Amino acid sequence: MLQPQWLRTFRTLVSVGNFTRTAERLDLTQAAVSQHVRQLETRLGTLLIRHPRKIELTPAGHALLDFAREMETAEQRLTQRLAGNEDSHGDIRLITPGSIGLAIYPRLLALQQESPGLNVHHRFAPTREVVEAVLENRFELGIVTLKPDDPCLSVTEWAREPLELVVPTGVEIHDWGDLETLGFIDHPDGQDMASRLLSRRFPGNPGISSLPRSGSTNQVSLILEPVARGLGFSVVPRHAREAFTDHQAIRVVPPPEGSTEVVDTLWLLTRAEWPLSARARRVLEYLKVSL
Repeated sequence: MLQPQWLRTFRTLVSVGNFTRTAERLDLTQAAVSQHVRQLETRLGTLLIRHPRKIELTPAGHALLDFAREMETAEQRLTQRLAGNEDSHGDIRLITPGSIGLAIYPRLLALQQESPGLNVHHRFAPTREVVEAVLENRFELGIVTLKPDDPCLSVTEWAREPLELVVPTGVEIHDWGDLETLGFIDHPDGQDMASRLLSRRFPGNPGISSLPRSGSTNQVSLILEPVARGLGFSVVPRHAREAFTDHQAIRVVPPPEGSTEVVDTLWLLTRAEWPLSARARRVLEYLKVSL
């Protein structure tokens, strides 16, 4: 009999492509990961071809991966059937990028206050990790800004989030030189967002890389702190700006008259093979109304 833990280890190893990261993801030792793979290969034959920087599945490995996914699907369907249609008890597991997470998390807590039997588990993560977490069934719901293409995922447009040019209160932006004087406060998605918005606002500009950096942070809730202190400007999604507490210290530079906003689409991810739990359906309905 194939142990469920061995299958979970194998699925995770194929997903992340590395023994060390698999051990970290599953909170195992690397030796334990190797042992699980050896146990499977003792019973099924060679499953992996190990290269210096990647692993490659053999035909037996592909067959086992399909089997593992079928077992995961069957287990999830069993769990859903046993759970019934209960929407006020159990875990809510949602993984999102930073800006929309800042808007969603307080609302999830409000829902939990209404139904104390619910347990909210929310995680901030980049797109790649969100996709992996939903595929591996660690989170039932995921939200991303880049639409993935995976047949195991159900992907639907969930919301649209404008990007905003945010400067210190009292600062006027008339041309590119004003941005050069301020300097750019960077963040993990900062250069991509700034490039898209500023190319629309200042056609023919020399590019975001030409602007001086006044600082950076990887904490979405802190991006606008240096802006509020007059240390630079940034480009952030609207939800990140709305979540910032010191609104009087910052100002959104509106688009020129006749110009359209630059908008990111937010995509909702779920596993395609099974229906959403009653809890997840309730969460989505609640968020649509409250947002």
